[in-house]
Amino acid sequence: MGVTRFPAPQRAGRCTKGLDTMDITLHVGAHRTASTSFQYYLRHNADGLKDRGIGVWEPHRTRDGLLTGVIPVPGRRGAAEQLRRARGRIAMTLRLSQAKGIERLLVSDENMLGSARRNLRAGALYPDAGLRLARFHEAFGGHVGRVVLSIRSQDSYWASAMAFAVARGHRVPGMRERASLVANPRGWRDVIAEIACALPGAEIIVLPHETFAGRPARRLTEMMRVDDPPRGHGEARLNRAPSLGALRKALEMRGGDPARLGEGADDARWWPFDDSGIARLREAYADDLFWLRAGADGLATLIEETGPVKAGIHPPPGQ
Repeated sequence: MGVTRFPAPQRAGRCTKGLDTMDITLHVGAHRTASTSFQYYLRHNADGLKDRGIGVWEPHRTRDGLLTGVIPVPGRRGAAEQLRRARGRIAMTLRLSQAKGIERLLVSDENMLGSARRNLRAGALYPDAGLRLARFHEAFGGHVGRVVLSIRSQDSYWASAMAFAVARGHRVPGMRERASLVANPRGWRDVIAEIACALPGAEIIVLPHETFAGRPARRLTEMMRVDDPPRGHGEARLNRAPSLGALRKALEMRGGDPARLGEGADDARWWPFDDSGIARLREAYADDLFWLRAGADGLATLIEETGPVKAGIHPPPGQ
């Protein structure tokens, strides 16, 4: 298991001056937490949000070259030069947005945090989260005021990530790999701590997938403090994990053995872990939630149905 090393970001240059009034929020995922459905909602409500002074950069924008070089790619230019050029490109785009009346910006792209496939290869949740987000913080001139992270119970997160990967040609993980995932101690708490180190001073908001998955308007309210969010286009359910039957067909088409997926009805979800593994992963998630509800060492705010849970010695009554 390796960890990518990036050169340390340099200080922001003159190109970011005058942008300190822009309220910038990064929605960094995670994957498999209905982020694609939420971005569909943002994209189709962008005009209405623009009228309120809120700009939206979702993957149709961020993956069209705008953020290229924040995370270095192979080429003639080194990592530092790529970041410098990306910083300038972003600053210019932010200025154009300001000229159009945009005062608050929401950047939603789960690939800022990493990739689900890399997580599977590394056998851990976002092993490069801190290094990556430090570069994004620098790319936005150090003006990121808020980071939003959606988290999900590890048993269903890994099951969904595996199913999605297998459907796209990834081999079915063996028993040893699945056992390694169950045993790995890295949890959401570690990811959050790295984000806090990478973006000092930024507010970190944590939204449980189990609460917000099918509620994009409510999610936007918590992210951007929007009192009356748009209601349209919130019904989409995109990029769902394929069913067991769909995975079996995908394996058959490329000469794989569907029996490796185990038993179960075709319309059921694929659960790659046994009961013991599921219990351990759920316990790890419960530990993460307990830490968040107890104040997360002052690093983050957990938003649940009962409202924000900020630093305190004990969880509020009823939680």
